[in-house]
Amino acid sequence: MEFLNRHKGKLIASLLITVGIWLTLRKGGLKIVPEGGDFHAVKWWVLPIYVATLLGFAWFRSVRWRFLLRGVAEVPKKRLFAVSMVGFAAILVMPFRIGEFVRPYMIRTRPGEVPPGGKSISMAAATSSVVAERVIDGLYLSIVLAIALVFVPTVHPLPDMVVGLPVSVAKVRGAGFFMLGLFCVAFITIAVFYFARSWAHRATLLVIGKVSRPLAEKLAGMAEKLADGLHVFGRGGDALKFLGETTLYWGLNAVGMWILAWGCGVVHTDGSPIMFGEACALMGMLGCAILIPGPPGMLGVFQAGIYAGMTMYFPTAIVIGPGAAYVFLMYASQVVLQLAMGGFGMVMERGGLKGLDAEDALETAGTTAS
Repeated sequence: MEFLNRHKGKLIASLLITVGIWLTLRKGGLKIVPEGGDFHAVKWWVLPIYVATLLGFAWFRSVRWRFLLRGVAEVPKKRLFAVSMVGFAAILVMPFRIGEFVRPYMIRTRPGEVPPGGKSISMAAATSSVVAERVIDGLYLSIVLAIALVFVPTVHPLPDMVVGLPVSVAKVRGAGFFMLGLFCVAFITIAVFYFARSWAHRATLLVIGKVSRPLAEKLAGMAEKLADGLHVFGRGGDALKFLGETTLYWGLNAVGMWILAWGCGVVHTDGSPIMFGEACALMGMLGCAILIPGPPGMLGVFQAGIYAGMTMYFPTAIVIGPGAAYVFLMYASQVVLQLAMGGFGMVMERGGLKGLDAEDALETAGTTAS
C-alpha cells in the first residue's frame, strides 16, 4: 500500500498511456489478443524452440554484467543471474522503467556486510555499470537497426502510414536513425568523461558554467560517476568478452524472433518466408518503441513497435493476420517467462531483497549522482 501511495502518479499516468495505446490499436484494426483464425498457420512446435532462445539470451544478458563490475569486485555468475532475473522482472512490472534501480540496489554491498576478499560494491558503482550497459546496448541495437533500414529491401511502394496506427512510415524510419544518433551522443559523452575526464570537466564548466556554475558542477559530477561504468574498456580482454556476449545476446534474440515469425506464417506477398535481416529490423523497431516511458509490461508499446516494423516488409493481410499471432505469442512468451524467472531469482537471492523499496532505491541513486 505504501508503494502504491508513493507512486500513484506514475501508476495513473502509465494506466492512461496503456489505455490510449490500446484504443489506438483497436481503432486501427490491430489486436492485442488475436482472433482464432490468425493462428491457422502457426507451427506450434516452433514455440518451445523460441522459448529456448529466450532462456539463452536471458543467460547472456545477465552474466555479461560481470565484466562491467569486475573493476570493482568479482561477482559469481549464479548471483548475477538471480539478481538480474529479479531486476528484469521489476522493469517489466513497474511503470516508467523505475525497476531499473532494482538490480544495482540488490547487487550493492549492504551495510554491515563483509564481502569475500573485502571488495564492496557501492550503489554508485552498481548504478554506473547499469547505465553503461544500457548505453552500449542502445548503441549496439541502433547500429543493427540502421544497417537493416539501409540494406534490407522493403515492400514497394512503401506505405505512407503504419498499418493500424496514425504514424507515417517515414517517421518510423526516422526514429530508427534518431535512436542511433541519441545513443552515439550518450556513448561519446560518457566515453569522453572516462578517457579524458579533466578536459571534459573543464569543458562542461566552461560551457554550462556560463548559465549556472552549480548546475555545471552537478552535471560534470554525474557524468563522471556514470562514466565509471566504462571501466571494462580499460581491460582489453574483458571488453572483447563483454562485446562478444552482447553479440550472442542480441544474436539469439534476433534468431528467436526470426524462427517464431517463420513458424507463425509471416511471409511476403509472393509467399517467401521472413529473412533474418528483416527480423533484425523488427528487433530494432521494438527497441525504439520500448524507449518510450510507459506502462507496466510494455503493453501496447511492444505491439506497436513490432507492427511498425512489419509494415515495412509485409503486406497488410499478413500484418493483421499471422502477424498478430506472431506478436501475441512473442509478447506472451516473454512476459510469462520473465515473471517466472523473476520468481526463481527471488528464491535464489532472498538476502538481496531485504529492505528493498523502490523509493529508497531512487533516493540512493539520486544521492550517488549528486
